[in-house]
Amino acid sequence: MPYSHRDAELLQQPIGYWSWAAYKAVVTRTRAALDAIGTTQPQWWVLAQVARAGTAKTRDEVSGILRGYLDTGPEAMESEIDETVAQGWITEDAEGRLALTAEGRAYHDRAAALQGELRAERHAGISDEEYLTTIKVLQRFIHHTGGHAWHH
Repeated sequence: MPYSHRDAELLQQPIGYWSWAAYKAVVTRTRAALDAIGTTQPQWWVLAQVARAGTAKTRDEVSGILRGYLDTGPEAMESEIDETVAQGWITEDAEGRLALTAEGRAYHDRAAALQGELRAERHAGISDEEYLTTIKVLQRFIHHTGGHAWHH
């Protein structure tokens, strides 16, 4: 692929713009793909958290983990959890513990396969070493600017 500028010019490009542009491209593509199979990105996060849990997590635990994802916030996460229950993908017991239904497991597997395809698409031609360097550099930018990033 052609780059926007020669290397010497790229060194002068603002990280804020390019990190934003990458975020926008990745999130827009991800959300459109998930929408095409009938879900939202936050609903996918809920399904993934419940599906991957070794022991059942409560609504509060799942919401607490996810509310920091892309500035989603607690109210939005509660609504997304409610929607996964309404879709019949997850059940909630009296103590607030969430569990996948059979339909939810099948849907999670479908969405997980899509996420795998999207990851392969994003990572095409990018080595693990390049990816690791990119993530570490972005984390250093966050650290140097006093920012806070939290994931898992």
